[in-house]
Amino acid sequence: MKSVFKYIIVVLSALFSFFACSDDHSTTWPKPLVYDMTGFAKGADVSWLTQMEKEGCKFYNAVGSETECMTLLRDLGMNAIRLRVWVNPADGWCNKNDVLIKAWRANNLGMRVMIDFHYSDTWADPGKQAKPASWEILSFDDLKNAVATHTKDVLTTLKDNGITPEWVQVGNETGDGMLWEDGRASTNMKNYADLNNAGYDAVKEVFPQAKVIVHLQSGSDNSLFRWLFDGLKNNGGKWDVIGMSLYPDVDNWKTVNEQCLANINDMISRYGSEVMICEVGMPWDQAETCKDFLTDLIAKAQAVPNNQCLGIFYWEPEGYVSWSGYTMSAFDNTGRPTVALDAFSK
Repeated sequence: MKSVFKYIIVVLSALFSFFACSDDHSTTWPKPLVYDMTGFAKGADVSWLTQMEKEGCKFYNAVGSETECMTLLRDLGMNAIRLRVWVNPADGWCNKNDVLIKAWRANNLGMRVMIDFHYSDTWADPGKQAKPASWEILSFDDLKNAVATHTKDVLTTLKDNGITPEWVQVGNETGDGMLWEDGRASTNMKNYADLNNAGYDAVKEVFPQAKVIVHLQSGSDNSLFRWLFDGLKNNGGKWDVIGMSLYPDVDNWKTVNEQCLANINDMISRYGSEVMICEVGMPWDQAETCKDFLTDLIAKAQAVPNNQCLGIFYWEPEGYVSWSGYTMSAFDNTGRPTVALDAFSK
C-alpha cells in the first residue's frame, strides 16, 4: 500500500511543479510573494477539494488564470490547511487515503496542517455524533480502543509519508460529546472524557509535539464552553487547545465577535489553554460584510496577549454554492475567490 501512495505522490509532484512553473501563474502577481508559514495561523478547511477536482471543478485567481486551489489560497495569504477524517465513508472521500493526498499537497506547498477527526463515517457536528457502523456494537472499552487505533493508523500513515500535523482535533464540534450515545457529554461526561483521552493519548504517541484540540461549536457561547470544559477537567479530560466555530449572521457579527473575544480570554484565564478558531463562515454573496467580519476577528485574535489565540480557519471557502449547495463558501460560482478572503492577506 505504501508503494501506491508513493506512486500517487510522484504523479502529484509533477503536476504541481507544472502549476508552480507555468508562465500564467508566474506573471499573475506584480511582485514576488513572501509566505509566512509561522506564527498566527490563517487557514482553510478544504476537505471537499479532491472530490471537486474529480468532478471537474476549476479554480481561478483574480485575473482569471487557472490555479491549483491550495496554491491560490496560499497566494491569498493563508499558511495552513485543515482536513477532516471519516472512518469508513460510503463514497470514500475524507477517508485515510484521501486525507493523505490532500495533506501531502499542503505539506508540499510548505503549508501547516490540522487534522480533524470526526470519529464517524459521516458528518459529526452538534446535531449528530453517530458512531462508525463498524463500531456500533463494541463494548465501551473496545470503543476506546477503536478511537485510539483509528487515530494512530491515520497519523502513522501521515508520518510514514513525511507529514507532521501541527494540530489534531479529537472530535468535531463536540459541545455534547461524541460517539453517541456512549460518549454523550450531557448524560455521561466521564465516558466522553475517557473517549477524548483515548484520542489524545493516541495523538501524542505518534506526534508528541502536536497540539491536541477539543473543538466546540458556537464560539460566542461562554456558558457552553464553561460547562463542557469544566466537565472534562473534573473527569480528567486532556486537551492542549480549545477550538471554536463562529458563524455569525450578517447583521450581528460585531456583537458576536466581541462575545467570542470575551470567551477566548475567559478560556485562557480559566483553563490556561491556548485557543484556535477552527471554523468561520458567512454567506458568499455578502462578501464585503464577510471581509469586514474576518478583518475584525483576525485583528482581535492577533491582539490576544501572549499570542494565545493561535489562528483562524475558514470552513470550505472553495466549496462554491453551485457545486456544494453550501452558501457560506468564499468563492463565487465561476471558481474565483470573493473579496472576503482579502482579510487573510493583511
